[in-house]
Parts: sequence; structure tokens; C-alpha cells
Amino acid sequence: MRDKVVFITGAKGGLGSFITRRFLETGATVVGASRSISQQDFPGPNFTALAVDFTKAVAVNDAVQSVISRFGRLDVLVHLLGGFRGGESVAETDDATWEQMRDLNVTSGFYVLRAAVPHLRKSGKGRIVAVGSLTAVEPHPQLGAYITFKAALAMLVRTVALENKDAGLTANVVLPGTIDTPANRKAMPNADFSKWIQPRDVVNLVLSLTADRASKITGTAIPIGGPNV
Repeated sequence: MRDKVVFITGAKGGLGSFITRRFLETGATVVGASRSISQQDFPGPNFTALAVDFTKAVAVNDAVQSVISRFGRLDVLVHLLGGFRGGESVAETDDATWEQMRDLNVTSGFYVLRAAVPHLRKSGKGRIVAVGSLTAVEPHPQLGAYITFKAALAMLVRTVALENKDAGLTANVVLPGTIDTPANRKAMPNADFSKWIQPRDVVNLVLSLTADRASKITGTAIPIGGPNV
């Protein structure tokens, strides 16, 4: 990955921190973006921090353009940004919850894909990997808004794959169950952590999908792990 420019959204999150560090270890030039992030979060000469609100189209466009202006290219997009809220049935879900889950889980993905795809096409070996949720294909009660937009994200990424095969650009979405992160342990202290997915397993899958040898893998939604909730 030493000659690759990688743009990671949600780079400072629970999973994002693991993925960002792993890409840096490969020698890639990494631009890590989150709502709040700084150079000190991932010290090193091949890391650039960008503070971005991915629910704002102009901010996302500016972020992608800044990557191109600085490095002249974009080879890999890893889209991790998302958000979770549950506990209400569909009948109980208010507008604020619906809009929040929409903006964090699919609108943000749409904005960054729209901005990044033209540049990824120019790479000749462009790679897109989004990390969604196993709930995109396994509905659960009291998670209607979250599930709806995670499913929409998966279909959006797979559509991008079909639209860009001609440019050697691949696009795939990884659908993990519950990941064993500190934030998830804090949120669900009584869960059986032994059933959760280790971050390294998700990291390894994401990294493998961005490799040159993965040129024939595109348009897939790959589940990883067991029951999500």
C-alpha cells in the first residue's frame, strides 16, 4: 500500500482507530476524517487529519478536494462513519431519530461516494470498502430506523460497484455483527462479549478488499460474525 492514498471516514471511532492504524502500518498515505480529529491522534509523517461533518455536502466535497489538491490522487476510500440508536418500535420512532439515522448511516455515504468516485476512477485500481452492519440483512425489533438506513447503504455501495466496473473500480460492503470495542462494552455491559467480533477480523477483511489482488471482488455484501444483537 506504500504508493496508495487512502481516505478513511470515521477514522477516530472505535473500529476506525484500528483500521487507521493498520493502514498506516502498511505504509499507505492516510487521510483520516472524523467530526473531531487531530494530527496527534495518529502521529506520523504519512497521516493527515481532516475534521469533517459528513452530513454536510459542501464539507464533504471540500474534504475530498483537499485530498486531491494535496496528494494529486485518491486510490482507496474506506467509509466507516455511522451512528446507532434504537429502543423504539417503528410506531414509536420520532422524526428526529429517523433523520439522524438517515443522515449518519446513508446520506453521509452518498455524499462521500459522490465526491470520491470520479477521482477513484482515475486511479485505475480504485477501491471502496464500506463497513455497515449485519442488521442490514437481519431485521430486529426496536431498530427500524437504524436497520433501514444500513440496508440502504449496502445497496448504494453495490450500485456504485455496477456503475464503475469499466474503470477497474471495486466497491464492497462489510456487514459485521457486534464488534468488541470499548464503546460497545460500555453500552452493553451485560452482553456475552465472547460472541462478539474482534476488531482485527474486520480490519483484515477490509484491508484484503483494498488490495490489488482483489480486483475481481466487487458488488458484494460480506457478513462477518454471528448474531448482531
